[in-house]
Amino acid sequence: MSIETDIKQKKFRSAYQRLALNLVYTTNWLESKQLEFFKGHDITSQQYNVLRILRGQQRNPIKVSDITERMLDKNSNTSRLVDKLLAKNLAKRSSCPNDRRAVDVLITEEGLKLLEELDPFVEEWENRFNVISTEEADQISALLDKLRESDK
Repeated sequence: MSIETDIKQKKFRSAYQRLALNLVYTTNWLESKQLEFFKGHDITSQQYNVLRILRGQQRNPIKVSDITERMLDKNSNTSRLVDKLLAKNLAKRSSCPNDRRAVDVLITEEGLKLLEELDPFVEEWENRFNVISTEEADQISALLDKLRESDK
């Protein structure tokens, strides 16, 4: 469906307004689809993002501040997200030997197991983008990068 049909708007002020609204609408659509799935596994997409970052560390500890830098949602409260993962035994915390003020975070076996269960969903999720070619996907990504660079 087109953005015009989805939001029942026939005209836009400009192609840029249509693009901006389409990006917001599509982002919200993607987030709602993710929410449906993650809710069934008792985590949020932000918690999943933290687990994904922790798994990428390959069992090496990482500071909460470094997790924050890697988050997809820069408005996330990473400390709160880590606390939630600790309560679910999906992550564990330890003191940073190099900086007593910092806290290191590691993924637990339970966290790795959950990610293993979620991996097929993530693959299925990525496959839903197969309606566009890899060249189109690269082009869209490059255009989105360009759009964000305009803010610097």
